[in-house]
Amino acid sequence: MRKGFIALLTLVMLSSCQEQAKIGFVDNSKLINDYQKKKDIEAKFQVEIDAFNKKVDSIGQSFQALAAEMQEKDPQMVKKSSQEQYQALAQQYQRFQQQFQMEEQEIQKKSQSQIDTLIKDIRSFVKDYGEKNGYAFILGSNEAGSVMYGEESQDLTKDILDALNAEKKD
Repeated sequence: MRKGFIALLTLVMLSSCQEQAKIGFVDNSKLINDYQKKKDIEAKFQVEIDAFNKKVDSIGQSFQALAAEMQEKDPQMVKKSSQEQYQALAQQYQRFQQQFQMEEQEIQKKSQSQIDTLIKDIRSFVKDYGEKNGYAFILGSNEAGSVMYGEESQDLTKDILDALNAEKKD
């Protein structure tokens, strides 16, 4: 009995001496949305989107003015030539709308590409951070609930965000 007790006590002592795996987590949404580089990308594309919208509005107003002028000249649009002019104007406006849609899609595509690259960079940074700081795991929390609870002391979001933003300044 005494030997069994000593063996059990030895096992307990050995297991308590083992180093626990270091685990932390980050709030993915906060990490990405508060990263200064992402804010810079969004600001850059917002300028591009604003310029695009001004162009669309300006051309739209020009077409509306032309259409109003045509209707003013011939309110009943009875003449064949007036109808043809109006249809030509409508077709031209439709071509511009298609061009606008293509430009808008291109802006969205470029923006998404840069955000995707940014996310890959963040993942790589978190991996390096974990390796350098002795973490066995760094989990990501998100709305889907991959980390439903974590002790606040294990939340690395601010530390990693500060390190990411500091790296950007260098």
